[in-house]
Amino acid sequence: MEELLRLVHVLGAAVLFGTGAGIAFFMVMAHRTRDAATIAHVAGIVVIADTVFTATAVVLQPITGALLAYEAGWSLSESWIVLSLALYVLTGLFWLPVVIIQIELRNLARSSATTGGALPARYLRLYRVWFACGFPAFFSVIAIFWLMLTRPAIEFF
Repeated sequence: MEELLRLVHVLGAAVLFGTGAGIAFFMVMAHRTRDAATIAHVAGIVVIADTVFTATAVVLQPITGALLAYEAGWSLSESWIVLSLALYVLTGLFWLPVVIIQIELRNLARSSATTGGALPARYLRLYRVWFACGFPAFFSVIAIFWLMLTRPAIEFF
């Protein structure tokens, strides 16, 4: 059972990281075109991908992680697990606004594409916030991977 849980947990982590990186790449590339119709289309797909893949993995990761810890005999109070969970929450604090911003970016781009107008200043401001939120989330996930792979003994106090 432990091997199966480990596999599911690793696959979930890969989905989170891969979907996040893919979404970021496609959103940046669409934004660079400055074409409202392209951005609207890509952002629409991104919102679906975040809903189907990222949200599912976000829910399953803590469940598979807790079950895996139990099966492996690890305490959830081990420092590397506590730090991983803290980074997971930090990632979520950046991811949730990003999801809301992606929906708004999609809507603004759709409106511009429909009217034939330029992307509004609000779009550009939100895009910068969306872009900035990606960095702490991305590096937190990398740190979580490191913690899960190395399971270091960390002294908090």
